[in-house]
Amino acid sequence: MQQVWTRRSLRQAIKEIKEFEWEGDYRPAALAALKEILEKRMVTFRDEYLVEMEELEIEDRRNGGYTRHILTEMGDLPLVVVRTGSMSAKEVLKGFSRRSPSVDRLILGCFTLGLSTRKVGEALLPLLGERVSASTVSRIAKQLDAAVEAYHRRPLENRYQFLIFDGVVLKKKTGAGSTKRVVLVALGITYEGKKEVIDFRLAPGESQEAWEGFFSDLYKRGLTGEGVELIVVDGGKGLGAALGLVYSHAPLQRCWAHKDRNVLSYVRKGDHNAVKKDLHKISHAKGRKEAEKMFRSFVFRWSREYPKAVECLRKDIDDLLTFFMIPDPNVWSQIRTTNAIERRFVEVRRRTRPMGVFSDRTSMERILYAVFTYENWKEGTRTPILLTQNF
Repeated sequence: MQQVWTRRSLRQAIKEIKEFEWEGDYRPAALAALKEILEKRMVTFRDEYLVEMEELEIEDRRNGGYTRHILTEMGDLPLVVVRTGSMSAKEVLKGFSRRSPSVDRLILGCFTLGLSTRKVGEALLPLLGERVSASTVSRIAKQLDAAVEAYHRRPLENRYQFLIFDGVVLKKKTGAGSTKRVVLVALGITYEGKKEVIDFRLAPGESQEAWEGFFSDLYKRGLTGEGVELIVVDGGKGLGAALGLVYSHAPLQRCWAHKDRNVLSYVRKGDHNAVKKDLHKISHAKGRKEAEKMFRSFVFRWSREYPKAVECLRKDIDDLLTFFMIPDPNVWSQIRTTNAIERRFVEVRRRTRPMGVFSDRTSMERILYAVFTYENWKEGTRTPILLTQNF
């Protein structure tokens, strides 16, 4: 008598499945089962077709078959595709193409995690039992292009309490010298405290013209800045000039991280730690009054030895203290710098380091899109297309 096991809950069943250990390699058995299922479906498809042709009094007959290979998660699957004189049962395999859709998603995942097109094939060889060529990986990666285009064109909403703009330079050393790409980035922080990379643009530089073009596109798509309480910028001249033409209504906060680096460029290395400590006292003060007091102390201590460093800080001190106008001290750490953008580029650099994407603008956009949408998904602000069944 066969025992029928039931479980009181789905959670208990899943737990037991996870604890089950396969003995040996299960893939040959799985491939054999899949082969039997698909070939039976193709035979049925052919036989039903011949019956239909007979009823229509159309002459046709069986005409053997041919072998076709499909790459699945379990490895290479050779199938005999039966046919007639005028029809092939390959329609049954239409959803698989040359690879099952899940294998394409697996390849895309490896690509966006930073593996080169050549290394993707090497990484998946033990799993698939067959090497995926670099050209195949490149063709599959092109599926991202439509997603990237949709990301750049999607309508935007005014749902951000703070906006952060920064231009980030990506550098890569090659045999022909150093190559760099500039990425203009817009990041928003919602009233719930969630961060979202709103959009990015590859640009020849951080000129006013480049930023104006980026801002104009964001504005036309719906990001007018309504409701924004503060805008944080890196301090570049081109960005500042363009910002006044589009988003001039919101208070401006200069990035402390950028300013610290600028000030320290006028200071001897031996005094860096002491100067950084005094700058930290200003930026991390408990309120504006205390910050202004710490600023006066900074001027008194360093003006004689490093007048250029002091002037560098003095000329922007008002914009550096704007964040104190926000009454909630809990958000000050998020809005006194553009570090939220820079932290995302740590992952971008990690993924692009082993890849030759700098010479290919399209590949660069794919990686940026993959990283940013994944980070957005973790924040709960967007669901990246990469993780859906569309790929």
